[in-house]
Amino acid sequence: MSLQDDLSAVRRNLDELSRKVEQLEQRAKRQQPTPSAPDPSRMVTIPDTPYDNALWTDSDDEGLGARDRRAP
Repeated sequence: MSLQDDLSAVRRNLDELSRKVEQLEQRAKRQQPTPSAPDPSRMVTIPDTPYDNALWTDSDDEGLGARDRRAP
């Protein structure tokens, strides 16, 4: 194949790829659900009061290791 043939093949493949991407985008837009208001019965109220410190006893800091040891 010559360079021109190779370039033409690449151009055709890119055009086909662009068409396929556009088709996928259009299909994705049609399949997206419409957002609706949240269902109040499924909502959970989180109190503003501080947590009891006893909840954190014997816990390690996530990612930092145990309190009595140094991180590497």
